[in-house]
Amino acid sequence: MMEPLPKPADLLPHAPPMVLLDEVVGWTDDTVRAAVAITPDTPFFQPGHGVPAHVGIEWMAQTCGLYAGLEAMRAGLPVRLGFLLGSRRYKAVRAWFVDGERLTITVRLIFRESGLAVFDCKISTSDTDVATARLTVYQPDEASTDNQGKQEG
Repeated sequence: MMEPLPKPADLLPHAPPMVLLDEVVGWTDDTVRAAVAITPDTPFFQPGHGVPAHVGIEWMAQTCGLYAGLEAMRAGLPVRLGFLLGSRRYKAVRAWFVDGERLTITVRLIFRESGLAVFDCKISTSDTDVATARLTVYQPDEASTDNQGKQEG
């Protein structure tokens, strides 16, 4: 029997309502997939439009955070704080993610050394990629962090 997938809130050092992802869809040694459903209750939703495409960068960053959280969980360690250092080539094919869409966010680790990691990221609908980027993130080692629980939004 397969173990249930953990919830994003269990893998990220964020307090509600800033956990923006709905679920972990799957993961491998170098890839994590998460999902978010766009509804009027989705953070940053604007009636008549949906969620602005630039929010996709945060969904990607949080999915990178899921990667780190899953590694910590497997090692029996606590979730730690990480930082988005930058994004390269963020490209969204449209300005809004609309009500009723279910989006899958996929991140694939392409480089990691001394707490620094680079991920290729994409956001997809059921049939097409709607945003792509390369994110650089940093997670300090335990000795250099003072994370006493979930970070407030």
